[in-house]
Amino acid sequence: MGKHLTTWERIEIEQMKQEGKTNAEIGERLGYSKTRICDYFQGIRKKALAVANGKPPKTKGRPRKSPMSPHLENELRIKELERENELLRSFLHAAGRR
Repeated sequence: MGKHLTTWERIEIEQMKQEGKTNAEIGERLGYSKTRICDYFQGIRKKALAVANGKPPKTKGRPRKSPMSPHLENELRIKELERENELLRSFLHAAGRR
């Protein structure tokens, strides 16, 4: 098994927990140890507690070396929106809707 749980596995774990299954039963069904399932729920509780205490969730990726200027930030956002707009146009064209 891989290091990370897949989205499907996370959904299955949540559903089985709502059904009242124990961590051992969930782990057995999905092929994980009881400890792995306990660690999954501990991570969720840890993140929820941090957010409840006012800490923002951790960002992913490498932090920037220097902060972006508002002008550069706006330019990048405009380029991102233009790419998204072009992608949607090409999708609609391919789908025959335009």
